[in-house]
Amino acid sequence: MRKLFIGLGLLLLLIVSIPAFLLASGTTDSSTLRVLLNSMMGIAGPATNSDIVRQQYTVPEGFTLELYDGNVPRARFLLFTSAGDLLVSRPHSGDIVLLRRDTDGNGKPDDQLTLLEGLDRPLGMDISGEWLYVAESNRVSRIRFDSDTGTVDGSLQPVVEGLTDNGNHWSKTIRVGQDQRLYLAQGSTCNICEEEDTRRATLMRFQLDGSQPQIIATGLRNSVGFDWAPWNGALYATENGRDLLGDDLPPCELNQIEAGNFYGWPYFYGDNIADPDMGDDPLAAQREPTAPAHNFRAHNAPLGMTFLDAKTLPPDYERAALVALHGSWNRSSPDGYKVVSLHWSDDGIEERDFLTGFNREGTISGRPVDIAQGPDGAMYISDDYAGAIYRVRYGASDNNNAVAFELPTVKRLDAQEPEWLDAANMVTMAARGDELYRRYQCQSCHEQGENPRTLENLSERLGYAAVIDVLAAPPSPMPLFPLTESEQRELAVFLLWQPPESSDGDNNFL
Repeated sequence: MRKLFIGLGLLLLLIVSIPAFLLASGTTDSSTLRVLLNSMMGIAGPATNSDIVRQQYTVPEGFTLELYDGNVPRARFLLFTSAGDLLVSRPHSGDIVLLRRDTDGNGKPDDQLTLLEGLDRPLGMDISGEWLYVAESNRVSRIRFDSDTGTVDGSLQPVVEGLTDNGNHWSKTIRVGQDQRLYLAQGSTCNICEEEDTRRATLMRFQLDGSQPQIIATGLRNSVGFDWAPWNGALYATENGRDLLGDDLPPCELNQIEAGNFYGWPYFYGDNIADPDMGDDPLAAQREPTAPAHNFRAHNAPLGMTFLDAKTLPPDYERAALVALHGSWNRSSPDGYKVVSLHWSDDGIEERDFLTGFNREGTISGRPVDIAQGPDGAMYISDDYAGAIYRVRYGASDNNNAVAFELPTVKRLDAQEPEWLDAANMVTMAARGDELYRRYQCQSCHEQGENPRTLENLSERLGYAAVIDVLAAPPSPMPLFPLTESEQRELAVFLLWQPPESSDGDNNFL
């Protein structure tokens, strides 16, 4: 009966929200509706595949992106076992699945098994000793777990009960800290209000058996992800900002959590700006709001975060974390829908794009949720919209599963030179094309690996129009890069143009 009432409540909220959202966004396309349904009820979007991942999504230079598993519907939070198996929580399916580690080297999990089922919207997970801890929407439990075999023994034993899960932000996130205590984050019941349950919109701490509950931070509207910086032990948490203040307010946040601090909600947002709907904080004499350590763009919905072990990564990732931006559901122009890296330095925190391409002119193909770094050093990213797990690692692909592709072998030279060549600065365009060639790691397929597809003598077969056509609609599995028209021309010049002083007949860089 309880779940029936929850379902009816969600349906009512959905009915009320859809018209307002569509009015704000000015669209009624299927992608918009699917994103809204995903946000409200966890309903999935279109499935993905290796070709889509290869063609649409991009990662920084030097990294390789692969589809690890494209059949994990409603995948949310991730947890690696010590044996290398990957646990995936699926709150809208009520279960936790286990993806067997890849032992045959094909770049895919060996098997997918249901570890626990019949749960009440499970999200957060962690392992401590022989126990697997699971956070359902209304309690935290633990069960004996053998990491070597990936199996559970016995039944779930509640350690924290009586948690409320009414309202907007029912999910619960847990982590076991370095102090061997259990940390619990739970969001607010509402967009903007004073909570009746003082445990909501907080971060709490317990002993591992659930005893000695303590609220350590308040004013956190919805902190879904948190982790500890490995270089100094500081605790950071993402936070989703409130709605209904327009497209660009308020920012979502990253907060450095310190025991006893108040982080502003519902009376303040962003850099301690007073919320226009709440008036003065009645406890202003007892507390001051703590400003964020970093602001994300409004409505980007930062969820899971993880600090990186940089042993296998470039030097500028030594003090870095990845954050999954689930993306907006209530903004006139969709925003977010990517994974960003945060880099700590003496000058503060710098945000960079890490995994992008899920939002192509308002058409949404994926919504990142969580990140876990595996024993292999690779980063695994869940997508509850496409029902997928992506794998990003540093270094070129080993080509074990690469699909061979051919550029056009027929001659297709320009009948006449394109008009834009008349005013072109070929030296500048070739230099920019060289930069694009390196940025998008074209050398990983055309110069590296066991059977690279060489571009030698390309200018004898293809003209500028043909090369630009290939860049605009590449043959699978050649990636579709987000190139502007001018960038396509620059890359074509780099590939085809021969400086007058050289007589090799082809670009010397290739």
